[in-house]
Amino acid sequence: MAFCMKCGAQVPDEAQFCMKCGTPVGGAARPPPPPPAAAASAAPIAAAGVQELKCPACGAPIKPTFGEMVISCDYCGGSVTLGGQGWKEISKHTMLPLAVADRDAALKIVRGYLDQGFLHRHFLEESKITEEHLSYVPFWVIPAAASTTYQYQAVATSVGATAGTIAAGALLGNALGGRRGGFTVIPIMAGPVVNPNRSETISGQYEYPVVAVKAMSAYQPKDYQFSLTDRTFFDKKSIPQTAPILNGDMGEDAARFAAEAFVKQLQSEAAHQKHHMVSNIKCEVQVSEGELLHAPIWYFRFDHKTENVTVLIDGHAGRVIRTMQ
Repeated sequence: MAFCMKCGAQVPDEAQFCMKCGTPVGGAARPPPPPPAAAASAAPIAAAGVQELKCPACGAPIKPTFGEMVISCDYCGGSVTLGGQGWKEISKHTMLPLAVADRDAALKIVRGYLDQGFLHRHFLEESKITEEHLSYVPFWVIPAAASTTYQYQAVATSVGATAGTIAAGALLGNALGGRRGGFTVIPIMAGPVVNPNRSETISGQYEYPVVAVKAMSAYQPKDYQFSLTDRTFFDKKSIPQTAPILNGDMGEDAARFAAEAFVKQLQSEAAHQKHHMVSNIKCEVQVSEGELLHAPIWYFRFDHKTENVTVLIDGHAGRVIRTMQ
């Protein structure tokens, strides 16, 4: 049994094309991609209802606040999360270094983004900043592997079939109507009717960031990707004392569920952008163990005439993550 070089599906040895994605089969076939790694089952360090627990890294006391599910130690930065079996240590905790540390530099990025076009020119000059702050926001970065199969209508085949129908109708109309002044001959192609529906499979690998603060869910990045190649292990000493490190109220299990839903939406949008008349979409997403990432986020809120505008800036990459009105 061989495997398709594109989608990894099993194909018979004598097959010339993959029955799943249609890719020609030839040469050495690679083995199917391995499934995402299963989540590690770390032993809980405290029960869910405790009012105080010890940091697993330095032993300092951690006092959970009602609703918090992701807490970073105030002393060393070690983090714990609340799951179904109780509090456990977060084994993989990373961060993005702060590159845009100056408030004016962050505002320059906002100006370059918003002052586009005649209607938004001089936006900052005509606005009042009502809120601004830099903080390290926790994100669950969830690895996800997605495979989406869908049907679409081949436009050329559909148009050809429609033209043939119109031609046949015109010829029949001429015969029945008895046109005067000559006659028209319209050739009709004989043969079976071609089904305009086609099937295609698209796949994708994601490192999807899910904001771990429910109050910031309105600013959840949709298709934004952090520069994860620049991330380092979390080190509280490298964070400015003026930038608070936020705790989260979304656990990893909920983040996985959210990442699965977001990735399915992205896959569906990709299919609709590639083809029109898409139907019967079936998307399978496998998520694996995530990591906790603290990213430096600049938050600006403006009052602009009759509207309020919120802008989030990635303090590491210097890019706009999202705007809200």
